[in-house]
Amino acid sequence: MPRTGVTIGTVDGECAATLHTASAGGAPAVILFPDAAGVRSTFLVMADRLAGLGYTVLLPDVYYRTPFAPFDPATVFDDPDERARLGALVRGLTPDMVVRDAGAFLDFLAGRPEATGEVVGTTGYCMGGRTSLTVAGHHPERVAAAASFHGGNLAAADDPASPHLLADRIRATVLVAAARDDRSFPAEQHERLEKALTGAGVRHRIETYPAAHGFAVPDNATYDADADHRHWAALAELYGAALG
Repeated sequence: MPRTGVTIGTVDGECAATLHTASAGGAPAVILFPDAAGVRSTFLVMADRLAGLGYTVLLPDVYYRTPFAPFDPATVFDDPDERARLGALVRGLTPDMVVRDAGAFLDFLAGRPEATGEVVGTTGYCMGGRTSLTVAGHHPERVAAAASFHGGNLAAADDPASPHLLADRIRATVLVAAARDDRSFPAEQHERLEKALTGAGVRHRIETYPAAHGFAVPDNATYDADADHRHWAALAELYGAALG
């Protein structure tokens, strides 16, 4: 799939991103939010694949404010220094920053001929899964479908910025595919998110795949091919219904 490097102006600077397209005539847009290790080659390939399903895909460098050396997802959590470096990067990306950036991404897509339609989809992995739902809650008029794959902290009771607290603002159809035995999304969060979305009348599906956290990202040590195949099918179904 064709890729175009772009730069998006935000309140805090300039965010590098890639735009992945499948049709010269334009297609519905999707924003793909990477996992905690950030944009890297595996996410470029994933964005290409998503574009191949018939969408214009924006893959932003969510850490553009803080230049960093790339992480090796297969070993980062086994190295205490690397894990600490990753943790600092994640903590430095606040919910307010995420929401501001999403507004800039949406404005950017609204001005691109490659992106058609009034609404977009979002999807994200790990940390990006939480971002996907957060963006749907803060930009309800623009996000028609929001997916989270092995997302963490989606309904934490002690987090004032938790996505579940935005349920009454979400207009998107929501898909949450959780990982098995995931400490970042335990049973109580699953139940809390289900209750919040149901109570708000949000069209949604929450499933738990029989795979570990990180199942859908090929360069993760916990990658699971069967769960990955299932995730692509679910994503195609979600966007096909909500975006066309």
